[in-house]
Amino acid sequence: MTDWTPDLVEERLAEAAFVLKRLPEPRRQGYFSTWPEMVYSFADKVGQEPRPMRVLPSPLAISRMEETLTWTACLEPIDGKIVWMKAHGERWKEICWAVGLQRSAAHQHWQFGISVIALTLNRRRFNRNMSKRRVIELAAGA
Repeated sequence: MTDWTPDLVEERLAEAAFVLKRLPEPRRQGYFSTWPEMVYSFADKVGQEPRPMRVLPSPLAISRMEETLTWTACLEPIDGKIVWMKAHGERWKEICWAVGLQRSAAHQHWQFGISVIALTLNRRRFNRNMSKRRVIELAAGA
């Protein structure tokens, strides 16, 4: 892929967040149980919640996710936090509470973040002193 757009960056970040959710929980090494696995009868299972099925992501999806994790290194911390919260599917209300910004300002930070990532991936040079609006317009025109 040579031409990254903010929409493609957004999709890739959402995919990376989805892959992160599907990865198995880390286990502590060295701890194990000598007790046998419990076998439940039907009466025991009546009130229980079913265990969620976990489908592991493919190795290709994990590789893309690992590549995507490095993309936010070029962003300011607040922009990176907003970009990842939005990728994880958080609502704007929770994002605004977490970063302490109004919705319009948080949305502009998010657009700026994915625009900077798109410009960086396309290896396009831009002045870091440009306004956020100008960087967003530059990435949209790319």
